[in-house]
Amino acid sequence: MSDPRTNETATDSDAPDLPLTAQSADRFQPRSILWAITLVAIAMSLFQMYTAGIEPMGLFYQRSAHLGFILFLAFLIFPITGASRPRGTIGWVVDAIFLTAAFLSGFYIFYFLDDIIDRAGWWSQTDIIVGIIATIAVLEASRRVVGLGMTIIGMIAISYALAGPRGALPWLGEWMPGILSHRGASVDRLVGQLYLGQEGIFGLPLGVAATYVFMFVLFGAFLEVTGAGKFFIDLAFAATGRKPGGPAKAAVIASAGMGSISGSAIANVVTTGAFTIPLMKKLGYKAKEAGGIEAAASTGGQITPPLMGAGAFLISEYTNVPYIDIVMVSIFPAILYLGTVYLFVHLVAMKAGMTGLSAADLPIVRHVLAAGWQFIVPLLVLIYLLVNNISPTRVGFWAILSVIAVTALRAGFTLIVLDPRSGKPVTIDRLRDAVISGLRLIAQALELGARNAVAVSVACAVAGIIVGVVGLTGLGLKFSSMMISLSGGNLALALIFVLLASLILGMGLPVTAAYIVLIVLVGPALNQEFGIPLLIAHLVVFWYSQDSNVTPPIALAGFAGAAIAGSKPMETSIQAWKYAKGLYLIPAFMVYNPEIIMGGETWYVIWTGIIVVIGLVGFASAIEGYLFTWMDKLSRILVVPGVIAIFNPDELIEAGGAFLVLAILGWNWIKSRQLRAQGS
Repeated sequence: MSDPRTNETATDSDAPDLPLTAQSADRFQPRSILWAITLVAIAMSLFQMYTAGIEPMGLFYQRSAHLGFILFLAFLIFPITGASRPRGTIGWVVDAIFLTAAFLSGFYIFYFLDDIIDRAGWWSQTDIIVGIIATIAVLEASRRVVGLGMTIIGMIAISYALAGPRGALPWLGEWMPGILSHRGASVDRLVGQLYLGQEGIFGLPLGVAATYVFMFVLFGAFLEVTGAGKFFIDLAFAATGRKPGGPAKAAVIASAGMGSISGSAIANVVTTGAFTIPLMKKLGYKAKEAGGIEAAASTGGQITPPLMGAGAFLISEYTNVPYIDIVMVSIFPAILYLGTVYLFVHLVAMKAGMTGLSAADLPIVRHVLAAGWQFIVPLLVLIYLLVNNISPTRVGFWAILSVIAVTALRAGFTLIVLDPRSGKPVTIDRLRDAVISGLRLIAQALELGARNAVAVSVACAVAGIIVGVVGLTGLGLKFSSMMISLSGGNLALALIFVLLASLILGMGLPVTAAYIVLIVLVGPALNQEFGIPLLIAHLVVFWYSQDSNVTPPIALAGFAGAAIAGSKPMETSIQAWKYAKGLYLIPAFMVYNPEIIMGGETWYVIWTGIIVVIGLVGFASAIEGYLFTWMDKLSRILVVPGVIAIFNPDELIEAGGAFLVLAILGWNWIKSRQLRAQGS
């Protein structure tokens, strides 16, 4: 039996042209710095493990220590000179200054917290100076790790806060339109808001990153280094490989599995895509289609519980809804999205007359389960603890220990029981080597978890700056007023404005940061003025924030897929945008049919679930012009008003739309039977 994933692999030239990554930055690092990165990363992960499962720390202690570690790692991993050349003398001097600033930024609060609280509002000159240094350090770390766009947005926010007649930049306030004008803030007041209070850098976004998110990122790192990624990919291939367009369908399922661990669309593309995209091309998918399918499927990983790219934790904190409830209500929408991508994949395969891979080229389900059953145990532990209302931070701690335990038990059983049966006796040397190998694996996971957390934590710190400015200046209420005015009170127009705003923000911000900024700006209007339930308002904004992964002109997941597929980035992104249409339709359905999230009478919830499935199937078939067979133009046109009617909250209009769509799809099925009979 051959493994389909080994037929083609991505070469160095296949690597996507994306922002600087930790791995690419390592190429020109001296060995001593690589060792320093490893030691700091392991120390940080152990600190987080200790505070999560053994001795919890106070809010400010936890967040400030986390920021110190994160900034220190960021400046170690990402040189001022970039990834293409070594630091040099000047680079080392500059980075030494920023490393000092990183340490000072986090641990000044940690050491002098009691004094700072006592001074509350009457800050010393040292407080202000350190606050300025910390803000500059966070912005510089953002430039290196996340990208220039987010840094510029952070700087614009700071400038906006200082503009105004009473601000440090009164001349800038003269350029502000009337609705955006405010009295302005002094440097001391702004630093107090951003660094010395709970609404800026050390606000809720960083608080979530320093607790829940880090533990689940670390959990994902342990699963990754122990081979869970290969297990999920093999399982997906075994389940779908023989079906038409099998590798593409495997990409959807594998991306859901990987996304539930990593929570990163780009990480999904470059891991699962390296295997699935070459196989899709072999089956007959165009290069742009293969890259687009993988990008759309990988984006689904960011809305798939439990991690949801840190979104579930943030939504829980902002709405005061228990984390397990966020996970539960997100399962069905995630299935709808991934099901829509799966259907698109199936329709493209059927239109092109594709077949699946042969059984000889696929792994066998029982063999895959036999080799990787241990990876299911930590997920069961995680679900059990969440259902029992254990804190997500502590859940992550025990889930990590369960990964270590089952991996050690599996390795021990193989060494002590299975190997002797095959003629490999147990020896002291083999036991010592196994222990050393296990410790190296743990160290590798601890380092990888800290490295993977750098980007999201830095993004949350800058998002905290923006959120702090919004709170200080009252920009959120002004933005909400503008949205209400522009939409004229029309909910559909308001949702379109939110979608456009999320796309624009997504050009410069990562998904998590875009969600944080957007919900602060438009959340009050959606909830209070348009009457959307608070939880649904957050879910809608979070889903819409994902579209920057697949929507041109800036579509990082699409660009990553294009790099692996060898296709043009824009063409691939357009394909990804087409396959990811569920990102726009499903949130709109949540708004007009809130029972799908908030619950209600059983029969009505079931009815709502059925009609949304009918609407999504009708929409996909109209886009592709195919379901059971080719659809004529009239059928494709008539499906559109039927789908729109399904989204109407009126039950009679919903039923009429569902009946129209079912009638058209039924006619298409009858035609396919007739054509099949004629062909035979």
